[in-house]
Amino acid sequence: MACHFRRAIAGLISKAARVREEKIAPWVQVSNPKISSEGEFLLPIKPLIDNGVLPPNSAEGANTQDSIANLTNRISCQHPVVKAVTNKNGIQFTVDRALLIKSVLSKVQEDREQYGRHSDLFVERKGEKVIVEYSSPNIAKPFHAGHLRSTIIGNFIAKLHHTLGNKVVRINYLGDWGVQFGLLAVGFQLFGSEEAVQRNPIQHLFEVYVKVNQAAEENEDVHRQARDVFRLMEHGDPAALSLWTRFRDLSVEEYSRIYKRLRVQFDEYSGESMYSDRSQQVISQLQEAGLLQTTKRGTGVVDLSEDNSMSLYTTVTRSDGTSLYITRDIAAAVDRYERYRFDKMYYVVDKSQEDHFCQLFKTLEKMGHTWADRCQHVKFGRVQGMKTRRGEVVLLEDILNEAQRQMLDNMQQAATTKYMDNPEEVAETVGITAVLAQDFRGKIQSDYKFDWNRALQSKGDTGVFLQYTHARLCSLEQESGMSVPDSCDPALLQERQALQLLQQIAGFDQAVHKALTELEPRHILSYTLQLSHLVAAAHRSLKVKGSPKDVAEARLLLFNSARVTLANGMALLCMTPVDRM
Repeated sequence: MACHFRRAIAGLISKAARVREEKIAPWVQVSNPKISSEGEFLLPIKPLIDNGVLPPNSAEGANTQDSIANLTNRISCQHPVVKAVTNKNGIQFTVDRALLIKSVLSKVQEDREQYGRHSDLFVERKGEKVIVEYSSPNIAKPFHAGHLRSTIIGNFIAKLHHTLGNKVVRINYLGDWGVQFGLLAVGFQLFGSEEAVQRNPIQHLFEVYVKVNQAAEENEDVHRQARDVFRLMEHGDPAALSLWTRFRDLSVEEYSRIYKRLRVQFDEYSGESMYSDRSQQVISQLQEAGLLQTTKRGTGVVDLSEDNSMSLYTTVTRSDGTSLYITRDIAAAVDRYERYRFDKMYYVVDKSQEDHFCQLFKTLEKMGHTWADRCQHVKFGRVQGMKTRRGEVVLLEDILNEAQRQMLDNMQQAATTKYMDNPEEVAETVGITAVLAQDFRGKIQSDYKFDWNRALQSKGDTGVFLQYTHARLCSLEQESGMSVPDSCDPALLQERQALQLLQQIAGFDQAVHKALTELEPRHILSYTLQLSHLVAAAHRSLKVKGSPKDVAEARLLLFNSARVTLANGMALLCMTPVDRM
């Protein structure tokens, strides 16, 4: 990686501007190899202003270049930095190219699967205790396509933190409590079939749920029965809880099968049901603190307004005293802090729930929990357009089956497809990669339209292209007939395509750091796609076969380092690289 060079450049700025080196080093960037030819590293203008190196007005007007030029003139370059020049983006630095080549390639070979993890950029974030709550489907309902984004974004955040050395707890907080389960219990008595629930439990329970909701719209007595059943559940009635337990176990079994296909795992299957008793403690605590007020309708509310005007409030109990979703969320948050003393807790839930989490965090703050600011709602947008040839997709499993089917068709039709023993497995892996890449392309808060044709293309910025690049690099190594050397003469890698690829490899850690800071997988996806395009360009011009042995080995080392870096980036995106396709 580029840490040694970042520190050297920061040291020069420290001497020239009397600013602490550690303030500058994280802002020194490996230049984008596709758009910069003035130097391998860039120090942008903004951090120079933020750290008082340049005056605030340097960001605009005619003084910008003068201020940067004055600073640049005070820099006395020392090895490994050989030149510093000013441009519109900041200060561009040229370093000892041979040392850069040698350092980056040796670091990749030394770290292998660990490459990109051990960087100065992550020092302050290592050792954190992090909780990620994600996926969280409602039991007794099919795993809908709408749960896909929470599942894969949450899995990415958990994987990223775990990879960088943080202690991560992955929680699947099931929607397994509430009046809707009273409604389902009533519905099963009216419309349920033991034979159907044995054959296809989730589908049948969902059909029952739809029917009982229709019945409840026509008959208020159905709603009353549902509330009575839920009240029995909250008071621990064995008969009511027995049916609920059965529904929950069937649901978890079905979800686990789908998670296995997605290679998603959890450390803890939690749920609202775990906090039925503790939610009553929360209500008592709110009463004792003088925060709970009773409305004319008998519901319990907490005033969240700054001026005690009730302009903003949250409802925490029904008129019959039973708990609500937010009450159980409060209890869950308190319990998690008591058990884990987390540094950060992420709730990966779509952006329509923004008000709910705002109220949750404000209520925790009102209750005196000083750690409430460690909780964060990771908002994401909706996805449209996931449909099969038969029409709209409803179930997540339909999406996975469709991705595998279409990818298998494409592989069978492609002239470049290699023979493989497990084409269905490879098609599933590549198809899931295609779905992930399509989802991770933009900002996670943005809505987007899914396009199967674009997602499954082997060219362009797609997950299939990433997999194709990795498989191509594996093939190159296998067909070379040589072992990958540990090092090479940097003088043998002076072609423009080689230098651009090397520079891209060097900047891997800053793409990871940006993704960690913003919780945006698109930064790593964009990095791996650009890496793959540079691999393609280098592959066309830097031949391994037929070249002199020392040149061939140097190029093989470069391509191997690119493959390792690509695989590490894909792994952070929760993609499984394939060796053949």
